Amino acid sequence: MAKYWVGAHTKHRLQYHLVWIPKYRKRVLVGKVAIRLQELFEEAAEVNDWRIHELNIQRDHVHMLIQVEPRVSVAHVVQVLKGGTSLKIRQEFPELEEFLWGTSFWADGYFAESIGTVQEEMIRKYIREQQQDQSKPKG
Repeated sequence: MAKYWVGAHTKHRLQYHLVWIPKYRKRVLVGKVAIRLQELFEEAAEVNDWRIHELNIQRDHVHMLIQVEPRVSVAHVVQVLKGGTSLKIRQEFPELEEFLWGTSFWADGYFAESIGTVQEEMIRKYIREQQQDQSKPKG
């Protein structure tokens, strides 16, 4: 379970479950691209003093459970994560250009929800089990 963070005049534990997709929901988040994305997400979190508690990169979407300070908006977190990785991935993997026209790697928008202590373990389990659910036959 995530720990409370303490500031000069605050005590907080703000966690968000975030989900977003590549442009056109292309299934390009695999292999070296997925490995590099994980590195970039971790670098961004470290530089900004955020903590990624869970990360699951699927072929066509990203799930993340992240903890941030109260002064940081969810929109800013997503902007940093998507914006920074979009530029780097497009530079480092030019072969993706044939699938992703324009200047963005990620689709517009994202899903975000705040996580309380009761929900935390349930959300962690859900994120971890995404890969397993992909391999199960539908129906």
